[in-house]
Amino acid sequence: MERIVNIGIIGCGGIAGGKHMPALSKIENVRLVAFCDLIIEKAEKAKEKYGTPDAKVYTDYRELLKDPSIEVVHVLTPNREHAQITVDALYAGKHVMCEKPMAKTAEGARQMCEAAKATGKKLAIGYQHRMKPQARYAKEYIESGALGEIYYANCLAIRRRGTPNWGVFLDEEAQGGGPIIDIATHSLDLTLYLMNNYEPEMVVGKTHKKLEHPEAGNIWGDAGVSTTPLEEAACAFIRMKNGATILLETSWALNTAEPVEEGSCVLCGSKAGLSLKNNKLLINKVELGRQVKTEVDCSAGGVAFYDGAKVSPADAEARAWIDSIVNDTPTIVQPEQASVVSEILEAIYTSSKTGKPVYFE
Repeated sequence: MERIVNIGIIGCGGIAGGKHMPALSKIENVRLVAFCDLIIEKAEKAKEKYGTPDAKVYTDYRELLKDPSIEVVHVLTPNREHAQITVDALYAGKHVMCEKPMAKTAEGARQMCEAAKATGKKLAIGYQHRMKPQARYAKEYIESGALGEIYYANCLAIRRRGTPNWGVFLDEEAQGGGPIIDIATHSLDLTLYLMNNYEPEMVVGKTHKKLEHPEAGNIWGDAGVSTTPLEEAACAFIRMKNGATILLETSWALNTAEPVEEGSCVLCGSKAGLSLKNNKLLINKVELGRQVKTEVDCSAGGVAFYDGAKVSPADAEARAWIDSIVNDTPTIVQPEQASVVSEILEAIYTSSKTGKPVYFE
C-alpha cells in the first residue's frame, strides 16, 4: 500500500471546492488534515466535507505550516498571495501545489522558483489543461516529429460574455488583471508546453475596455461588471528567440460570434499543423498532393489515465501530482516553465500601458 500523504489546504474558496479538494478526495492515500481561510466558516465547511475527523482549522496559514505532519500544501488564494505563501511553505519544508497563475507578478514567480531550488521541495502550478486527452495526444504527436519545426502559433481564450463577478475576480489589486491573467494563462501555458519553447525575445500587447454595455448578456449577471477597471479583452504578439511567433487573443467580453474555451491553441509546423480548440483536436497536413484534415477521437482508446480509468483533467492533475510526491519524480508542470508564462503575461500588460514592445534578455 502506498504511503499516506497529508495535505493542508490554504484558501477554501471556489477553486478549492470546485477543483482541488474533490480531486484529492478521490485518491486513496491522500488525507486532507488541515484547512485555512481568512473566513473561518469556509475552512470549517471544507473540513466537514473533505477533512479527516481530526482535521484542524486555521485562519493564519503560518500556524498551519508549523504542523510537521503536513507534507504537502495547496495554495488556493487570490493571486497576490501566491508568491509569499508558497515561499513560506517551501521554506517550512512542504511540497507546494499552487493554483494558476503562478503569481501576480513575474518577480513573485521568480522568487517561488528560487525558493523551490533552495529548499529542494517540489513546486507545481495548476495548469490542468496539459492533462486533457487531446493535449496528451497532441504532445505525443509533436514529439514524434510529425509537425516538424513549429514556427507559428495562435493562443486562444475568448469568451463572448463571461466576466466572472464573484470573489475577488474584479479586484485588480488582488488578482493583477482580467482575462489575460485569468484564462489566457491556461492557453499560453499549453501553447508553450506543446511547442517546448520557453525563450521569449519580445512581446507587444494591447488591452481593450471598449464595450458600451459589458454587463449585457453576461452569463453571471451584472454585479460589478460595468464598473471594474480590468480589461475586457486583449491581444498580443510574442516573438521567440528561435524566430517562432505566437499570436495571443483573449477576452471576458467581446462582440464575437465565435468564443473559444481557455486551453485552446493552433500550432503550425513545417510538416503539418494542429488545432486544439474547445477540446476538439484536428490535425491538418498534405498527403498525396491533397489537403487533409483529420479529427482525432480522444473519447476512447489510447487516452486512458491510471489503470484504464478515464478521469477529468483536474483529477488527472491531482493524481500525477501525488505520484510525483510518493515516487519522487518530476512534476508535470515545472516552476521554471510557469514562471515564463508569468513573465510574458506581465509583459503584455506593460506593453499595453507604455505603448512599446517589451524585450527579454
